Amino acid sequence: MSDMPTPDELFARPFFFCGIGGSGMLPLAQILKGRGCTVEGSDRSYDQGRTPEKFAALENQGFTLHPQDGSGMVSAEQILVASAAIEDSVPEVSRANELGCLRLTRAELNSILFNTSGAGLAVAGTSGKSTVTGMLGWILHACGREPTIMNGAVMKNFVSPERPFASAVIGGQSLYVSEVDESDGSIALYRPAVGVLLNVSLDHKSMEELRQLFGDYLSRSRISVINADDEEALALLPHAKEVVTFGIDQEKAQIGVVPGSIAEGPMRQAALIVDRHDGSQHPLTLHLPGRHNLSNALAAIAGAAAAGIPVGKAVEALAAFAGLARRFDIVGTSPSAITVIDDFGHNPEKCAATLRTLKAHPGRVLAFFQPHGYGPLRQMGDELAETFANELDEGDTVILCDPVYFGGTVDRSEGSERIVGLIEQAGGNAEYIPSRDAVGDRLAEMARPADRIVIMGARDDTLSSFARDLFSRLP
Repeated sequence: MSDMPTPDELFARPFFFCGIGGSGMLPLAQILKGRGCTVEGSDRSYDQGRTPEKFAALENQGFTLHPQDGSGMVSAEQILVASAAIEDSVPEVSRANELGCLRLTRAELNSILFNTSGAGLAVAGTSGKSTVTGMLGWILHACGREPTIMNGAVMKNFVSPERPFASAVIGGQSLYVSEVDESDGSIALYRPAVGVLLNVSLDHKSMEELRQLFGDYLSRSRISVINADDEEALALLPHAKEVVTFGIDQEKAQIGVVPGSIAEGPMRQAALIVDRHDGSQHPLTLHLPGRHNLSNALAAIAGAAAAGIPVGKAVEALAAFAGLARRFDIVGTSPSAITVIDDFGHNPEKCAATLRTLKAHPGRVLAFFQPHGYGPLRQMGDELAETFANELDEGDTVILCDPVYFGGTVDRSEGSERIVGLIEQAGGNAEYIPSRDAVGDRLAEMARPADRIVIMGARDDTLSSFARDLFSRLP
């Protein structure tokens, strides 16, 4: 990126998104279009007829969509936005190379938008990023600060008939709220006014690499917001210039919870939030279950406080926070009290948080897990098996189908059967059913009154329609 145009020159040029329907690409395309840029794109899912409603919504918003055959790349002026992982054999990429087009990764483009805003508010950590980004964005929006929000998930508060896939909010240019990713190292590109750090745990990189990346991130942030309950995050506090801490258990945390004030239900919770700067207490109602979501709410309140929002106002705003699509998203409860939940859980920590939330209340759990790729399954399969074996009880069952595969040259020799074997060895109940349609039949046949069925997985929007179809079959 040595001969990078200035931001003004950059945003005057036409953009082409390869994989425009992807969870990281779509919000960026929407933000650019909202700022008056020309945005076109292609997507393999569009060509294959998957999630037609998403692409119809994009066309209704004025995006021009092309088949993924390179025909959309017509000029050297175009900027190609493509994942860093995408192969050069993809037609758009080879055509862009022929034309000599500038190519940006999603993270490079997002960091330019972020760093050229009045103030960038970043949310980092191994898990909880999308939820906290949604909460923090909602607080700022509800308090009239008109933030631009870039999220990897659809934020229910901002969904409308015109914008059913609201993973971005196009606000002003003075505040830019975004989740930032450590998995590809791109977190290093951001210069935050407020840098939130939720947790540091094993996911895509070694702990040593993560400590380095997150430590550097805090040292670049004007104000750091750190989870005092997470030992690894708290250990990085010396890297911070100015800091706001939050935590449920850590009594020294500046934004915390009054001990004994937490009331938990299966679908919502309440707690008394304390601002230890002045000792004030504020009653929080949160329409999301689970202790991890209470921690997420504290992170958003602390992040908003760092941006000048009074704690009482932030707490009040969260009472109206509706949550995110596919984050413990309750599809419905049938007449015989069987509840179906659609969830993005795909790594050990996210799966564990969802399963713990379910197991905090009585009832059998039937978990369906669709691995989001052969590579990730090889990398974290052992820990996933351990999570399902440890978090579920003997009456519960987990079913795995084959991993998501949309084409490409990945090694597919080792799949879900190995994980099912590991879960069974550890004493859990697991089944391997290769095809997802057959999984639907099995779950419909197994379900009994008062069961909770959770559909888990990432990188595949059709899981939501699978969950809805399953729900429609339940008594």
